[in-house]
Amino acid sequence: VQLQASGGGLVQPGRSLRLSCAASISIFSINAMGWYRQAPGKQRELVATITSGGKPNYADSVKGRFTISRDNAKNTVYLQMVSLKPEDTAVYYCYASRWDISWGQGTLVTVSS
Repeated sequence: VQLQASGGGLVQPGRSLRLSCAASISIFSINAMGWYRQAPGKQRELVATITSGGKPNYADSVKGRFTISRDNAKNTVYLQMVSLKPEDTAVYYCYASRWDISWGQGTLVTVSS
């Protein structure tokens, strides 16, 4: 499956962004989708996932600030990010899990004043 991520950009601390991940196939067939991020000099970390049944899961660092959702009609998963912090600065990668893992190309989020 091909994934197209979008929505990153430069934002001030405390502001919001919404990332999108559009899949090339129906996401009904995908077990789970979500987002990882990788900050400069750090390992890639899981941010949020959502199952085919719509159950979300979040890293502790983003709980209460990020919301993952899916629009099955648009084959798209979203990551709504509010109250952004400088430590949220990273390249965000969406992924899709079936019998294999597919990755999007990454979208850069920079949180800075």
